[in-house]
Amino acid sequence: MVGARLPSISGDGAEDRDIRRPLGLPRTIPPERLQAALRALRFAVPVGAARRLPGLHVIATDLDWSTGKGAEVRGPAEALLMALAGHRAATGELSGPGLELLVSRTQG
Repeated sequence: MVGARLPSISGDGAEDRDIRRPLGLPRTIPPERLQAALRALRFAVPVGAARRLPGLHVIATDLDWSTGKGAEVRGPAEALLMALAGHRAATGELSGPGLELLVSRTQG
């Protein structure tokens, strides 16, 4: 296999969360899976999180997890995971002085 692979956090892809979130359909992801996915995300080259992190200090408000240095972006772990993976669907749940920079580095 070429490239890095993220641990499965919920048995489905980010596209599923992109659909579920706007529709208000809940999905409970165990905290340990979210932490594992967030840790692995920094090194998953195809996902592009490493391009989105420079200059940012990203902090999960519902888990004991943070990474990076710079302007803070805070929010729920799942929303951070999606934003760092390039999805804007959950950026409304994030806050902090680095949010605009992170959003500018995500896809549509």
